[in-house]
Amino acid sequence: MVLTRRWAVFLTVVGVWSWVIWPRFALAIVQDDHSFSGGAPTAFFWVHAFLIVTSLAFGTVLGVLGVRAWRASLRATRTSPRKTRQTEEFVAVERSAPQD
Repeated sequence: MVLTRRWAVFLTVVGVWSWVIWPRFALAIVQDDHSFSGGAPTAFFWVHAFLIVTSLAFGTVLGVLGVRAWRASLRATRTSPRKTRQTEEFVAVERSAPQD
């Protein structure tokens, strides 16, 4: 599967966004009064911890896929021959040459 550069940028931004937003949310959950009861974590804490870890995992995977897609698109443009007028003329002459 080949992703466009636009999709590669989108996936990378989603990955970065996840790592910007979710740690701040985790800090807010830890500081919330509902997170601990008698020093022990509550269900509120565990549910949100699961959501945070899952979101960070997905964000990491999407970010890595975005970076890999971007790098692959750069490699593809470096290795593919550039289409110039001379190459088009050469191909046209080659196709019109009589076959023996």
